[in-house]
Amino acid sequence: MEAKAPELCAQFHQAIELIGKRWTGAIVYLLLRSSCRFATLRDAIPDITDRMLSERLQELEQNGIVSRTVVPETPVRVEYALTKKGRALAAALDAIGEWAHAWGAKGARSKSRKRARA
Repeated sequence: MEAKAPELCAQFHQAIELIGKRWTGAIVYLLLRSSCRFATLRDAIPDITDRMLSERLQELEQNGIVSRTVVPETPVRVEYALTKKGRALAAALDAIGEWAHAWGAKGARSKSRKRARA
């Protein structure tokens, strides 16, 4: 008897494709700590361009993960924050952070260097 091939959950696939895009995890990670202005996010994320940050924020807003608030001051101030849906990602990102500290690339490189020396 042939084993049944595993199936990919469409909802999981859609979620991981959204959250797994370059810089999206960093944006959500920073917004979990506090609401931020555009320039604050840009300055905190290495190598991100204004265009890419703007695109990612728009995607996250369209998916109900980020809210955009315009504060009517002079000059106008725009702040980004996570919605309830966005804050629900905290446990998943915490788990990824724990995994990264235990198994991340930095640890893998040091292990491979130790093997090379032996």
